[in-house]
Amino acid sequence: MSRLHYPNARFLISAPTLSTCPADTGAEVAFAGRSNAGKSSAINALTHQKALARTSKTPGRTQLINFFSLGDDLERRLVDLPGYGFAKVPEAVKREWQHHLSDYLRRRASLRGLVLVMDVRHPLSEFDQTLLGWADDKAMPVHILLTKADKLKSGAAKNALHQVRSRLREWEDLVSLQLFSALKHQGVDEAHARLDLWLTGEPAG
Repeated sequence: MSRLHYPNARFLISAPTLSTCPADTGAEVAFAGRSNAGKSSAINALTHQKALARTSKTPGRTQLINFFSLGDDLERRLVDLPGYGFAKVPEAVKREWQHHLSDYLRRRASLRGLVLVMDVRHPLSEFDQTLLGWADDKAMPVHILLTKADKLKSGAAKNALHQVRSRLREWEDLVSLQLFSALKHQGVDEAHARLDLWLTGEPAG
């Protein structure tokens, strides 16, 4: 059982750049993934809330880094990075955001781990692999949620998990992964155990 109170998570601030992020103290875990991979749904499932990951979003402001505190504990935070692959955003804006994202991943001292959200049916996109490269450069641990596992039969989902694990063998010292379904709340406890470890430095008890 998790020692942290994820249902108490609340919106803290939105920041367009590293310099406007909250004070770089404590511990935080960032969530990244393609726009349609189910990242917001995963965050909402993990916090047992219906729309937490969308409360700070406004149309057209897709390049914001959104911070959530675990209740009044401002030293432990979840971070929602914008979904990458903005189809309607100009290339110059995409490059600018990639610069800020790289800046955040490389320089944020309080970042303890990255949760990389991938649709189990379409894993390891080019940008997923770019993110893994950034994480590798900084020796940053990554936990992959293979979301929408409910869309596949059990055997097919497990096969997809094994295939992704095989493709990530070169990163196995930094990368862990699991199946996840926000709809069915599958994998929530397993993901909480990983978040607990990163945010408290101790395994869940």
